[in-house]
Amino acid sequence: MTKPDFVYVTYIATTPEKVWQALVDTDVMRQYWCGLSTDCPGYVNVSDWQPGSRWEHQPMDGSGEARIVGTVIESRAPRRLVYTWARPTDAEDASKHSRVAFDIELHTDGLVRLTVTHTDLERDPEMLAGVSGGWPKVLSNLKTLLETGQVLPGSPSRV
Repeated sequence: MTKPDFVYVTYIATTPEKVWQALVDTDVMRQYWCGLSTDCPGYVNVSDWQPGSRWEHQPMDGSGEARIVGTVIESRAPRRLVYTWARPTDAEDASKHSRVAFDIELHTDGLVRLTVTHTDLERDPEMLAGVSGGWPKVLSNLKTLLETGQVLPGSPSRV
């Protein structure tokens, strides 16, 4: 067993169903998912979220150009979502894919434990750096949205 490259755990005062919805529903997603640039157009992850289906990380600038792509590996609402993660130019080369797993667990007292594990990043130090800086910002924004109904002030890239 290899050590994961990136693990992020947060506790959110919500339900597993609402966390799941935020991970797969573009209407919710567009509220909290922002790119890492200061001119963030916002992003959504587009898929039907069925095992074997393609997903795309698309900017909301109207270009329709996927920035990250992958395949849904596992989808068990509202507990676990797993997919591959790759640059579009590497979509056909599985050796260049990393893997993201979202584990959603009911904790105690109305809290949900969300664990995001992103593995197989050792092949791409640039991607590891982006993921390590990006996931905490996106997930903090997600937590704030689910708990308060508002996103963090300003772009998450400036948090």
